[in-house]
Amino acid sequence: MSSLKKKLFLSLFALTIVAILFYLFVRIFLVAISEQQWIERILTLCLLLAESFILIHSIGYFLNLFRVINRASNFRSEIAKPQLNTYPPVAIVVAAYQEPLDILRDTLVCFYNLSYPNKHLYFLDDTRYDLPWDTPENKLKYRQSIEGLCQFLEVNLFRANWHGAKAGIINDFLQFRLGKVKEDFEFIPYSKAVAPESEKYLIVFDADMNPFPDFVEYLVDIMEKRPKVAFTQTPQYYTNFEFNRVARTSGLQQAIFYEYICEGKDTQGAMFCCGTNVIFRRTALEDVGGFDESSVTEDFATSFKFHKNGWESAYLNKVSAFGMGPEDLGAFFKQQYRWARGTIGILRMFPRELFFHLRKYTINQWWEYFLASSHYLIGIVFFLLVIFPVIYLFFNIPSYMADPVIYACAFLPYIMLTILTFIWTLKKRRYLAKDILSVLLINAVTFPVFMKAAFSALFGLNTKFSVTPKLGSTILSLRSLTPQILTGLLCVSAITWGIQRLYYEREPLYGLLLNVLWTFYNFLMISSFLYFNHSEEKPQ
Repeated sequence: MSSLKKKLFLSLFALTIVAILFYLFVRIFLVAISEQQWIERILTLCLLLAESFILIHSIGYFLNLFRVINRASNFRSEIAKPQLNTYPPVAIVVAAYQEPLDILRDTLVCFYNLSYPNKHLYFLDDTRYDLPWDTPENKLKYRQSIEGLCQFLEVNLFRANWHGAKAGIINDFLQFRLGKVKEDFEFIPYSKAVAPESEKYLIVFDADMNPFPDFVEYLVDIMEKRPKVAFTQTPQYYTNFEFNRVARTSGLQQAIFYEYICEGKDTQGAMFCCGTNVIFRRTALEDVGGFDESSVTEDFATSFKFHKNGWESAYLNKVSAFGMGPEDLGAFFKQQYRWARGTIGILRMFPRELFFHLRKYTINQWWEYFLASSHYLIGIVFFLLVIFPVIYLFFNIPSYMADPVIYACAFLPYIMLTILTFIWTLKKRRYLAKDILSVLLINAVTFPVFMKAAFSALFGLNTKFSVTPKLGSTILSLRSLTPQILTGLLCVSAITWGIQRLYYEREPLYGLLLNVLWTFYNFLMISSFLYFNHSEEKPQ
């Protein structure tokens, strides 16, 4: 990127952040000077909090953009393959819970084809053979198929009594590799290579993630050059986007996260682990007591511990593995619930961590972890932004309306600059406006899932772990979409009532018209579940 273009970009980001801050100031000022009854005051403050959430996270996003572009000389710089002088031993593992054999076969074949010479392959079978998920004969057949696959591809097999889901079996494996053998451990050494006493690094993949042959070299190079780095994360990339709406949108959502947000967090030393396509330093894992088994997102929670203990993190923005995204709304909802439940759980820890460990994190790390752990509160925020125009159209609350000219002077620069900057930067990485729209739509459809996850995490309610389904797509029943349908019907009722108020009352014109249009926009967003709730067949 030329120096002039870079300056234009940075100026645009700075102007956008100023516009956001100005709009936030105007909103706070207008609420402060308004004369309202107590019920109106409460509702107005709730709306202000919801808007503030959006604005604060927007500032966080654009600050990351600013840092990334200010640091990089090119949006798409090529990364040269490193030339390693030594090849420290690396354990490459995949932990799987009752995953389809075809998917496991593809992953283990990719493990076998990795070019790194000092690799040691392990399959951690976390399947609950003690549960009645199938007949005893079929469970035995599945178990034997796993063993046959590992033997054929020379992948060592490890099993242990189930606890703590993925984090639990990886921790057991680490203990086993350190020589701390328990009675419930089962290890079958199918590999012909002689493994060291314990590997220096651990690479973790999800069951459906297939690494490129040169995956390991790039990450080992970073870890060897930076001895204080606990882990290095790489992006996730979905390959089933071409024929599936949900998978495509889910992949785009991931791309936006990995393209700019992760790069920005990396500049602040606040990158967190995403659970797959990641390398860990074994001594760093030992230092924090292994993976956190108390969270359904053990990766995010463990990252928090790494940074608290003074370890660094790194991010390599190079697609080095590919996998499968959720292919229907049911699978997408399960995935998003698990991620939301885990990350918001970290937010619940914030008061305690702030009180006892304030100085163990930098200001930038606190800021980035706050943004990441509070992100999935967007479900509650979206619901508030949907319900407040409805309340106004039905009950005329709040009765106080700001001067339209004053409001427009603050709102229009904010919304125009935000949209312009967001679309422009993503187009620089070859994403289309319709791609961005699809991500916004599926997030709107998922708001009840985010709300459920938020309340479960904030109030410490128990949740059941479940893996994301990976075989085909199915249509959700209308009953499963009851929250979306009821919210959509509520919007239609409010629009109808608002139109009749416009016809008969006509005052306040701007207030009624704006809220009718806003409610119609929300209705369109929510009703997009009709687009995503669609069964699609894979091409033969």
